[in-house]
Amino acid sequence: QMPHGRMPLPGFWKMVDDTLKQSDTELHTFCQTFKTVMPSPVTQPLNPAEERKVLSLVSKHGPDKLYQVTSNISGSKDLDLTLQRGQIVALLQSMDTKGNTSRWLVDAGGPRGFVPAGKLQPY
Repeated sequence: QMPHGRMPLPGFWKMVDDTLKQSDTELHTFCQTFKTVMPSPVTQPLNPAEERKVLSLVSKHGPDKLYQVTSNISGSKDLDLTLQRGQIVALLQSMDTKGNTSRWLVDAGGPRGFVPAGKLQPY
């Protein structure tokens, strides 16, 4: 029932190959445009309370363990944290209790819990 259902097999595979090449070109163009349009994330200045919390996290865990939250996180499971974009946390473990590496255990300067790893970037 498709318009190319009656095409000879070599012609069909050529059409598929051409379509994939065109899609690849369009995706590459989109990625290049996205990189030029989207500004790099800018580190926001910290308020005094947040700065004290960061100093405390550095003294407990070291500077190489600090991460910044890249977008708001709403904890939906037990032991999940709810955090705001820009908050600083310290990495305690790069997996959850079941070995899932997409959820990390962090110290948020008081509460400890799990957050999606994809919403953290090194600080």
